[in-house]
Amino acid sequence: MEKNLETLLSQKMLYSVPVWAHEKDILTQLLQKFTNIQFVSLVGVDLRGNNTDEKIPIAVMLGDMDQFLKLGVQTDGSSVMLHEIATLNNAKVDLIPDLGVSWYVDYNRDHLHEESGLPIGTLRVPAFLQHNGTYVGSRGVLKRMESYLEHKLMDVLIENPHLLTEYGIDSAEEIEKVDLTAATEMEFWVKTPQDKADEEKLTASQTLKEQYWKRTKGSVRTALEESILMLEYYGLEPEMGHKEVGGVTAKISNTGKLNHVMEQLEIDWKYNTPMETADNEAFVRDIVEEVFEHHGLEVTFRAKPIEGVAGCGKHTHMGIALVLKNGKRINVMTARKKDEFMSVAGWGCLMGLLENYEAINPFITSSNDAFNRLKPGFEAPVCIVASVGHTPENPSRNRTVLVGLVRDMKNPLATRFELRAPNPMSNAYLYVAASYQMMLDGLNAAAKSGMNSKQLEAEFSKGAGEEKFYLSKDRMFRSEHDVFDDYTEEERNNLFGRPPATVWENISIFNKSTDKRAKLFNGNVFTEAIVRSYELATLDQWVMEISGRLLPQYMKLVRNTKKQHGFDYVTDLDVVNWEKINAIRYDLMKDSLEKKSYITQTREAIIEQDYDKVSGLQLLVADKVASLKSQYLKYRRNLLEEINGN
Repeated sequence: MEKNLETLLSQKMLYSVPVWAHEKDILTQLLQKFTNIQFVSLVGVDLRGNNTDEKIPIAVMLGDMDQFLKLGVQTDGSSVMLHEIATLNNAKVDLIPDLGVSWYVDYNRDHLHEESGLPIGTLRVPAFLQHNGTYVGSRGVLKRMESYLEHKLMDVLIENPHLLTEYGIDSAEEIEKVDLTAATEMEFWVKTPQDKADEEKLTASQTLKEQYWKRTKGSVRTALEESILMLEYYGLEPEMGHKEVGGVTAKISNTGKLNHVMEQLEIDWKYNTPMETADNEAFVRDIVEEVFEHHGLEVTFRAKPIEGVAGCGKHTHMGIALVLKNGKRINVMTARKKDEFMSVAGWGCLMGLLENYEAINPFITSSNDAFNRLKPGFEAPVCIVASVGHTPENPSRNRTVLVGLVRDMKNPLATRFELRAPNPMSNAYLYVAASYQMMLDGLNAAAKSGMNSKQLEAEFSKGAGEEKFYLSKDRMFRSEHDVFDDYTEEERNNLFGRPPATVWENISIFNKSTDKRAKLFNGNVFTEAIVRSYELATLDQWVMEISGRLLPQYMKLVRNTKKQHGFDYVTDLDVVNWEKINAIRYDLMKDSLEKKSYITQTREAIIEQDYDKVSGLQLLVADKVASLKSQYLKYRRNLLEEINGN
């Protein structure tokens, strides 16, 4: 420890504080040495994934370190989304420091310390939100899951010794601990300020794959390289940064710099525990955003920032390993025979993940933006189906499924599941916790079945309509085909189930799936109060986005969709095209004594809290808007003169 402390103290700037350094004497030495660290911030995470950030003078922490580390600080529920938990008459919420994860120092490059000349730093301390003595925020849920899974998995192994035999373990007493690992792949769009997306050019570039993994240039290259180096400084072990499929070629301005930047990028870094993975992901978003902004570029982590072009995913990898007392590490999911895809436990985990996905999905896809991404044609998953590969000897990767099995024949420890549905703003704390809950449920069922790996493969590879011991009879769960090209929409719905299309549909399916929903409460990982609070916050955001953003955007679009032809050079086709466009405009926005427009109907349904009607109208209005855009584009293409630059 002394050597490690010396290493930290010898640095010019302190970037991270490891777990072993979360002691009063060590922290005091560090903070007295790095005097440019002027603030501390306790980072709690509410149920919608929002982080708290407050500036507490570092002197407060140094003044009573024991009190700070044990009790943190108090706040009230108005600063976080904890519906029906932190109420107006019971609003006290404590931010309790998490001593079991790494802490990071967030530097303000625009504010320099007078004495040292170094940037002013804020020590960011991940924290639990505590209300009435219970952890109620997102980090609390994930913390309970990590603890519950470790203890429950040990019970399953003890009760089913044939699982241990598969790993070459004689007794559960040989196991030191259960180790959960998770990793995310972060995609985002970057552009120069004020530039608007040209959907036609972006679509053409995407179809031609002109940008995918191509060389970055100019300020984008510099910002990407700087972001990766920053991740290294913080010890996050970046693995790769590259262009994604979306984007168009930038132009050179009169000053010699690139402008009209519109690119999609991805950054990946090393796996960690589920908790640190979720913490790090939120911190990386801040780093990337600030670095790119420093270079005059805007960053968005929205799931679908540009309609008609590839959205942004956050593919999440999840694995489970056993660490033995002799130091050996065993991947729970890896098969021990070359002709098998996975172990018994691996098949069980995959079954649990797919069978119970209706109880996971609300924590992954919980916004209008998220649903805009999950549409056929953009490699985003729309069906509850998995791929494990064409043969055990060939670890293939199917990009069209919800869950993929990732294997490396040369590295047994690399076996894991890739969940492809999350987007950059999905709450990793909650959906990772829910995913592991369901994986554990399936693992337990597979262990009790007494089946071997080959038998479980046959179970999982069942057809729709086949009765099995765990999986739903009506659905198929495995496909090695391209689910978009090889099946029609009707076939997909029949084989894999009809996916929800709105936030309300997703929540409704969740509440109807009572048996699956109840599994979240195993081990008290989730609670009824937390699930209820999350639902209310999600629905509030859904409704507010529709009424406060989507409908005004649609109204602006309708008003800007104007007749462009005059009497010169007009054809009958122009007249017909405009009549079709105008009819859509009236359907969307114009009321009469006999009929209300779809936008008016939506507003009234929101006031009446008729969410079934709101959901249906949301889909109808979105379809009408898409038709309006398409028709208007066709209309403009037939005009001889450019109008307003079009």
